[in-house]
Order: sequence, then C-alpha cells, then structure tokens
Amino acid sequence: MRVAVYYNNRDVRIEERPKPQAGPDELLVRVQASGICGTDVLEWYRVKKAPVVLGHEVAGEVVVAGEGVEGYEVGDRLAVAHHVPCNRCHYCLSGHHTVCDTLRRTNFDPGGFAEYVRLPSINVDRGVYRLPEEVSFEEATFVEPLACVVRGMRAARFQPGQSMLVLGCGVSGLLFVQLAGALGAGLVVATDVVSSRLEAARQSGAKLTLDAREDILTEFRRVNDGRLADLVVLCTGAPAAIAQALHSAERGGTVLVFAPTSEGVIIPLSINDLFWRNEVTLTSSYGGSPADHEVALELIRARRVPVARLITHRLGLGETGLGFQLVAKAQDSLKVIIEPQR
Repeated sequence: MRVAVYYNNRDVRIEERPKPQAGPDELLVRVQASGICGTDVLEWYRVKKAPVVLGHEVAGEVVVAGEGVEGYEVGDRLAVAHHVPCNRCHYCLSGHHTVCDTLRRTNFDPGGFAEYVRLPSINVDRGVYRLPEEVSFEEATFVEPLACVVRGMRAARFQPGQSMLVLGCGVSGLLFVQLAGALGAGLVVATDVVSSRLEAARQSGAKLTLDAREDILTEFRRVNDGRLADLVVLCTGAPAAIAQALHSAERGGTVLVFAPTSEGVIIPLSINDLFWRNEVTLTSSYGGSPADHEVALELIRARRVPVARLITHRLGLGETGLGFQLVAKAQDSLKVIIEPQR
C-alpha cells in the first residue's frame, strides 16, 4: 500500500509498505479521509520521531474484522481515535483521561496518511465511532479535533451566556467559535492577523473580529459593557498572544491554554497584577476522551457545529506534501483533507 512518510514539513515522501494485517480483536480500515492537524506541522515536535507516517484525524470503512471482533463488520463506516485511555488508572478515575499513560502510548498502525490502518484491540474497544448516514467521511475527520475542543470548553467550565475571546482563528479557534454558538455563548470575539481567517470566524458566528495587532482590550470592553472576557481561549502559541490572553480575562474569568508554543518558550507571570484579588483561573486542555468523541460526533450529526464549511482543500495521498506546506504556512488554508483512495 502507499503511505505518506513525514521527514520534515518540506519533505513528505510517498512510499510503499506492506498492508497491515488485522489480528484477533483488531480491525483493518480503508482510509477514506484524513485531516492534517496543526500539530502535524509542529516541526520541533514531530521531526524527533521522523521518518513517521502521521495522520490522526481519520475516517474510513472496515475491510477486515479480525477473529473475536464483535459489533463491527466489513463495510462499516467509522471515525477512529488514535489515542485511547485505560479507563482505570488514577488519572482516568479522576476525569483526566487525556493524561493517562496508556493514552500516550496507544496509536494505530501506521497512521492516517496511508491507504489502510490497523486498529489494535484496545482502539477497537474504546476508540471506534460508527458514522451515522448523514455524516460524510470528510466531516468525520473533525470528530477528533472537535472532541479536543469539547474537552477544552468543559475544562474552562464554560456557561451559556458568558462572553468569550478566541485568540487565533485556525481550525481549532474556529471550532471554539462554532461550539460557543451551539452552547449559547453571549458575545464571541475572535482575533487573528490573517484577514481570510477573520472572515471565516465571522462566518462561524463571531460577533466581532479584530486584527490581533489592534487594541483588543479596549475594543472588547467597548462591545461588552466595559468588561473583559469571561473566557479567553488561546489557540495560538505566539508569545504576544499569550501575554494578550493573560490580560484579557475579566475578574473571575478563565484563560484556557489550548495551543502549544514553540519549544522552550517561557512567559513571565505577575501573580499580583494577573491573579491576586482578581480570581482569574489559568487552565489548559489536551486531547479528548472517548466521551468527548461521542459528543463531538453528535454535534456534527445534528449540524450544531457545521464543520464542513471549514474545509478548504481536498488532496490525494500523492499531494500530502503540498498539504503540509499549506498548513505550515497558515495563510491560504483552513482544514486540509487527504483522501488516500484518490
């Protein structure tokens, strides 16, 4: 089978590998669509494991059900999760499934930028989601990223009617904007430095969009009765945006750190100016649990979060390298989907 092997953001090679074989309690899935995530082009993070077949936003159909598999059969349409928790460790039992040691070790074989993937038994047990007829394969590639956003909103203890500021209008930021609308947010403001992404934020439901180089605090107060944001979501790792986020939360508000920075970035914090007396909460979120994936799929099925409008490029497996360049440049693309069967 053909696979797209990542060496770095400018070197993604199409190579031949043996098709994986499904063992007992395993599934072999023909990949129909696989999204390129912003973390796939996080070169300082990814290149350490190169060469590697990436791709974790995957949808496809079952072609082999191994001996002992129950509940799935050939032809089933699925969204699949690459990382799955053990559901019984200290972290899982306290609700922190995404820091589970098992979750950090699990994956499928080889990765979504391939014609086929093998799902190990643990993934089959707790990382497979059958697609309703009304959800397309390309829409299903959003189940994993939307699950991460669902978990982020829960970590931030978001409540209907709250005001929200989203810094960074890549796919994750736009999913936060869309989900905020579905959950009954009050004012939603989004910022970026790319005009096309600001337009996408407006189409996704942001009441106001601002160039990130503007005076965000003044503008937010102007449209929010003099108050700052109840929730600030940091969807960019730019140091300037981090500093901006920390000063954009209203008293009693929350700053959610969702995006990573470049390697080694350290941001100084003034405890007195930012937190003491103001009761501002600084929190973070990573990944999504099985329950978050279930919620995400239902939000997509019910069209509460219209993910399809975020797709800007659909490419064949042979064009995966182009897809990586588009996502790495973060200018002319939003969601880039690889279709390995083209």
